[in-house]
Amino acid sequence: MSSPAAPEPSRRTVLATGTALGGGLLAPGLTDQAAAAERTGTAPWRDPWHTVLDDADLVWQRMPTAWYEGPFLGNGFLGSGIYAEPGAASTAVRFNVQHSEVQDHRPEFGSLFGLARLPIGHFTLEPVGAITGLDWRLSLRDAELTGTLTTEQGTLRLRALVHNDRSVLAVEVTPSEGERGFRWAFHPAEAISPRAAFKPLPDGYRGNPPAQVADHDGVTAAVQPLLSGGQHVTAWRERSRGRTRTLYAHVAHSYPRTTALAQALKTVRAAAQLPYSALALDHRAWWDAYYRKSFLSVPDARIQRFYWIQLYKTAAAARRDAPVMATSGPWLEPTPWPNTWWNLNAQLEYWLIHGSNHLELDAITRALSEFRDNLAQETPTPYRADSLGIPRTTDPQLVNGAVSPLMGYGVGIPGQDPPTPEVGNLTWALHNVWLSYRHTMDESVLRDILFPLLRKAINYYLHFLEPGPDGRLHLPATFSPEYGGDSRDCNYDLMLLTWGCRTLLESAELLGFDDELAPRWRDVLARLTPYPVDINGFMIGADIPFAKSHRHYSHLLAVYPLYEVTGRTPEERALIERSLAHWVGFEGALQGYTFTGAASMSALLGKGEDALHYLGELMTRFIQPNTMYQESGPVIETPLSAAQSLHDMVCQSWGGVIRVFPALPAAWQDLSVHGFRTQGAFLLSAVRRGGTTRWVRLVSEAGASCVVRHGIAGPIEVRDGHGRPLRHEDAGDGAVRIALRKGESALVTARGDRPDLSVAPVRPNADAPRWGLPRV
Repeated sequence: MSSPAAPEPSRRTVLATGTALGGGLLAPGLTDQAAAAERTGTAPWRDPWHTVLDDADLVWQRMPTAWYEGPFLGNGFLGSGIYAEPGAASTAVRFNVQHSEVQDHRPEFGSLFGLARLPIGHFTLEPVGAITGLDWRLSLRDAELTGTLTTEQGTLRLRALVHNDRSVLAVEVTPSEGERGFRWAFHPAEAISPRAAFKPLPDGYRGNPPAQVADHDGVTAAVQPLLSGGQHVTAWRERSRGRTRTLYAHVAHSYPRTTALAQALKTVRAAAQLPYSALALDHRAWWDAYYRKSFLSVPDARIQRFYWIQLYKTAAAARRDAPVMATSGPWLEPTPWPNTWWNLNAQLEYWLIHGSNHLELDAITRALSEFRDNLAQETPTPYRADSLGIPRTTDPQLVNGAVSPLMGYGVGIPGQDPPTPEVGNLTWALHNVWLSYRHTMDESVLRDILFPLLRKAINYYLHFLEPGPDGRLHLPATFSPEYGGDSRDCNYDLMLLTWGCRTLLESAELLGFDDELAPRWRDVLARLTPYPVDINGFMIGADIPFAKSHRHYSHLLAVYPLYEVTGRTPEERALIERSLAHWVGFEGALQGYTFTGAASMSALLGKGEDALHYLGELMTRFIQPNTMYQESGPVIETPLSAAQSLHDMVCQSWGGVIRVFPALPAAWQDLSVHGFRTQGAFLLSAVRRGGTTRWVRLVSEAGASCVVRHGIAGPIEVRDGHGRPLRHEDAGDGAVRIALRKGESALVTARGDRPDLSVAPVRPNADAPRWGLPRV
């Protein structure tokens, strides 16, 4: 159910406002009849965000049986996945209760056991009669599950949300007469690392003692003591208002103190004073403001719906002040990966926040800054004074604990094994920080976080670089994530080292720093050995060709996402094409993010058809009914990175040039984008109609250099926000350079053209089934 709507403005008001801004948002009808009504002014005005979000709602008319089929709610901390109780599908519905801060604190057993996220438990909604059907809808714009559960004795009408600010799971149930006796039950989980279901326990490791359930003046709490000290607590209360009953539940975690119980009881008591509808008001307001920061509509209905679900999923799983997403986000399930993974997963999880204009979700930048001292402790002892690294796996405080293949993977030392010398992960994570800087131009991010951390991450490499007989600088053997085997001059590390040295030099110049290491960085760029290649393209390293099926693109980072190798020459383009074809040509070990990486690399080359093909392979072969993803266990980075692949088709801004619609397939004749954030801190709006880009608008937030490849054929006009001609110059290759100060805007159109400056959902080329489990 939607919150009460404010009076809608007239169509004339919206059009006038949109024209003044150079890109208001107006939703057309989705049928010819509705379109005609819109043109004549006889149709009610529709909010464009409501149009695309309502269209993207997931629906269930069949019972979901697992986490990758059912609805999911969350706020970056508390998460709930909803599906049939295993083994009791006709008698109970499970509402999982998990929390991204709940973890163990025994570093002697490593990040995979002793510091692992801990399962909390779940509620079961148990009707009086056997379940015979359901009709559910996950409303994206309200971040709320609504619908009915039908049983042999009647119906249960429900609404559920995880409150954005209060971090409370609220489930309102209104039963028919025959179902007034339904009940809730809580089932505490065994507080043991989820990895225990997949791998042997380390010697001496044992699970935590059972939870203790007790009543506390009308609020029930399951108190889970931890062997390391501290506790996590699930507290809940049910309130009746007429026939309607509402469950309120909250999870709190404290370490080393035992203060979680008091916090959980206080939170539940406060929330339970409010009826569900009152609790939902500010929750819905937050989500409404969240979505309005950007807008994207493409004529592929399934992909458009998928995209908006990923924006919902990201905000349900991430917040700047929440832990960096673990492999399954806040929705912990049995998994061999019960913590944060830094050799691909974390990076891919957060790429989409930049273009979609959601830097408020950037936990990576915050965590790397806040816990930088822990990174020093994770670096091998001889190098801690001037170097930093991040292990393959950490807890939310970036701690790995004991290092072994069983308990957690450390940073390693080039040229030595064990431990596995996987040393580039911090530099790759800092590329995410660099993206956050470039998309905001916030100098404090560059000065206080990126530069000092990247300086020490690159310094770790510098300890091991040595000149060879060829006069080039070489790295001893390191590990390319997941391929297997150590190689000298590993491309994963050479590519990150090159990007890091170049970024440090550029950053020092921007900051006005005369850094004593600058000559060394220049020397590395001048003398570093070329990336190893063979007849098939990029190798894993000098000792290891790419010769087997491999899901990871660790050997291709210079192509994507670093954009160090971009196809500037015919030879370089051929190298990318050859490497990409060779990589995806091996079936067997390819997984979902193989195809998101391939889609983005294709977009770099301007191959929209190929990019769409790879996304289609992903959707068909790997994406689950609720858009989640799994391999041996739940992992969420792949669907989120698919949203970034769509971004790469719609807009790219690497290398100081904003490229509008650089890789669209021929079928995408119409497209609308609004509020898309680019490097240089510009907000882009643009519209494509009938295969032609009609207009492009850029708003500068930082006054950075603006070069835009607009895609408008023939002579152009550039006007400011008041419609006046704006000075510009030809930058070559279909691009124009525009001088914009902070707060100024530029509108690019064909000369003499005065297009409608509204942005609206585009008509889909064909219908598509909704995500979820609709009727077959």
